[in-house]
Amino acid sequence: MIDALRDQLIDGTAVLLIANNPGAEVLTRAAAAGIPTVVVNSRTHPDTVELDRAVLEAVRGAGATHILLAGYMKKLGPLTVRAFDGRVFNSHPALLPAFGGQGMYGDRVHEAVLASGAARSGATVHRVSDDYDAGEIMRQVVVPVLAGDDVSSLGERVRAAERELVVEVLAGVARAG
Repeated sequence: MIDALRDQLIDGTAVLLIANNPGAEVLTRAAAAGIPTVVVNSRTHPDTVELDRAVLEAVRGAGATHILLAGYMKKLGPLTVRAFDGRVFNSHPALLPAFGGQGMYGDRVHEAVLASGAARSGATVHRVSDDYDAGEIMRQVVVPVLAGDDVSSLGERVRAAERELVVEVLAGVARAG
């Protein structure tokens, strides 16, 4: 996203990056790009309602109009989801509704795809709802599962397709206003 915004592939501005992991490499990248960052997690806010309020206050305070969850491994709270209803997007490394739901993220998804014997995987961008990976599907891209694929090779191809998909979807959202 940082590169896509810099290269003007998306008509928009990143006003804030929120991470739940204080060691996330993206915090350094965002800061170097001049994007404000904040870490909000269960250590900074042990109460889930207060955590949700902190996220909501941070995004509102930054002037955000939309939210993208990319690598944010926690469920976004209901206050934030409702306040940004229809304007919170998530990318998922599978063709939802398959291989989605609580606990299905990262390499776990690719492991499950390979274990199932599926001939294809892919990525999905969807609107966030109160349930894991259950919001309206905006767009998907198919990535074939190749003979000899392992978690690493499949994951690499899915992540590349997912990055392109997110940029395409958000560019469309920005054009639509």
